[in-house]
Amino acid sequence: MDWNTLLNKRRLGDRAAKDERGRTAFVRDHDKIIFSGAFRRLARKTQVHPLATNDHVHNRLTHSLEVSCVGRTLGIRVGERLEQQRLLPSDTGPTDLGDIVQSACLAHDIGNPPFGHTGERAIRAWFGERGKRYLDTLPPEQASDLAIFEGNAQGFRILTKSEYHQYDDGMRLTYATLGAFLKYPWLSATSLQEACPRPAKYSAFLAEADAFREVARATGLTPQAADIYARHPLAYLVEAADDFCYAIIDLEDGLEMDLLHWDEVHALLAPAIPDSEEVRRLLHSDLRVGRKAALLRGKIIERFIEAGVEAFMANHDRLLAGKLDGDLISHCEPAVRDVVENAKQLARTKVFEHPRKVELEIGAFEVIGKLLDGLIDAVASHASGDASNFRHQRIIDLIGRHSFPPEMATLPVEQRTYQCMMRALDFLAGMTDDYATYLAKQFSGMAETRY
Repeated sequence: MDWNTLLNKRRLGDRAAKDERGRTAFVRDHDKIIFSGAFRRLARKTQVHPLATNDHVHNRLTHSLEVSCVGRTLGIRVGERLEQQRLLPSDTGPTDLGDIVQSACLAHDIGNPPFGHTGERAIRAWFGERGKRYLDTLPPEQASDLAIFEGNAQGFRILTKSEYHQYDDGMRLTYATLGAFLKYPWLSATSLQEACPRPAKYSAFLAEADAFREVARATGLTPQAADIYARHPLAYLVEAADDFCYAIIDLEDGLEMDLLHWDEVHALLAPAIPDSEEVRRLLHSDLRVGRKAALLRGKIIERFIEAGVEAFMANHDRLLAGKLDGDLISHCEPAVRDVVENAKQLARTKVFEHPRKVELEIGAFEVIGKLLDGLIDAVASHASGDASNFRHQRIIDLIGRHSFPPEMATLPVEQRTYQCMMRALDFLAGMTDDYATYLAKQFSGMAETRY
């Protein structure tokens, strides 16, 4: 791989890039994502704590904004180092890398369904149980999109198909930004093969295979097997920014919700906290623990960023060759690597397993199951040409008949059924936690006034 191709400014569909005064092609990507409805709805989607009532706890929107800030700095600093070594194209500067990574970070969770990763698991569970009869009618490469539904792939679908220019290249982002977004550059069916680096994780559904392959070709991603590519080097920075924020923010939320104690959090973070008079005064102050954590956050993330940049540059040649093993954090200095991994482990054991979170997750499974019962029955009926069921027809109206254009009727029945199911999942995945809960009650006949 080479930077001239990896930083391709042309847009999906091989459209020419448009630079405006004060807005490069990559800044335009950022703005398109920020102003999209899919991004805005992240404000009411679960980050870690489903339907948390504490206003200080993060949601998907605030998390995505924070990750984008860290990603921008990582991108700029890597860009500065590459520029010093004269490795960047002549028309590209460090801030362009910052803009690309920032945009990909903003979008990295845009495909998450209601209730976050719990929602993903609930969709998979439904298709593995009550929805299995529908999967049995589809070819395996289509069925895998539903059986192992993945928010990353739904995000790529939003960016390239369902948002803005619907079914006509979506947001029409640059190839570089889309390449950096592909955390797992292979298809769902490919993710089940032995050659796949991360089983059951992937970044594109079969429905977006053409767009996926177009991005891979346009950015020059190294093919490793059929429909399996090496990651875009900047995708490692997007992943690192996400993990750096998780390491800090999940612990802050745990402190805020009284799930963690300051002493255990401080002991875990200590190896990454700089030793200075200012920090010592802060640690011994009588500020509440949430304030201490917030004031230390910037200093710890700065340490993380420095380590991430050094790891990237130390492994630059392997990144471009598509031969880097593991993620970028595994190649960071030991103190930073261990703090990030230990923080994630503490969150898994003491934050993610809290009884209140478990209770809400069980409820999320019921909500998603009830919605899929209605949505998939309705779209399967629609795909078969059966218009006799009034309830099914009203659900199609609710999804939006524009999602089922007349030309779909000309497709073979298997393809038509698959496309209809994917558009039902578009509708479901776009819901906020609140709306999904409300609509599930409506589907159950438990009518209530719309919030």
